[in-house]
Amino acid sequence: MIQIKAKQQNVSFEKNVEKLAFVLSAHLYNTLDASKVIEEAAKRSGISVGVIKAAWDAAGEVIRTWATEGHNVPLPGLGSMRFGVRSKSVQNVEDVKTSLISARRVIFTPSKEVKEELQATKIAITCYDKDGKIVKRVTSADTNDVEDPEQENTSGGNTSGNGSGTQNGGQNGGDNTGDNGGNTGGDNGGGNGGDGPKDDED
Repeated sequence: MIQIKAKQQNVSFEKNVEKLAFVLSAHLYNTLDASKVIEEAAKRSGISVGVIKAAWDAAGEVIRTWATEGHNVPLPGLGSMRFGVRSKSVQNVEDVKTSLISARRVIFTPSKEVKEELQATKIAITCYDKDGKIVKRVTSADTNDVEDPEQENTSGGNTSGNGSGTQNGGQNGGDNTGDNGGNTGGDNGGGNGGDGPKDDED
């Protein structure tokens, strides 16, 4: 069961204007220490903790090295990982320079097995008002769709205004006050952008 919390909070960008909405986010119990994961893996495999830790450290070093060389590296039982960038696109080759890169990214692509496990897991939502009081509990009936990071460039729109749009839409698309897109994260992205550069992802 995946636990989600829906907390009522002010999403208005205007000073002295309150616009309350329930914002959903995953409820994380805690961050597991690597040693705990290694110990559990040792119990399940019958391999000593020392051997598991040595393999764990070696695999991590190999993954880091190969990923920074540009490879899409498999993560056993999970999927694959690669590095990419979020950047702006320009029309003229003379304008291509490293300052176009706005962020470096870690891109994880889940395996078929992980996607199926996630699809089969139920989601429970607990709703809290602005004072932290529980006002509702519900088991979601969503479509069980699993986001594919490799396909994210095909959705969303370009931002308007200063011409520095994004192809990702949703969380980054739209202006700051829009309900669909903007910083509050809708699904539809913003409107059509101007003539300036726009964000690309890889």
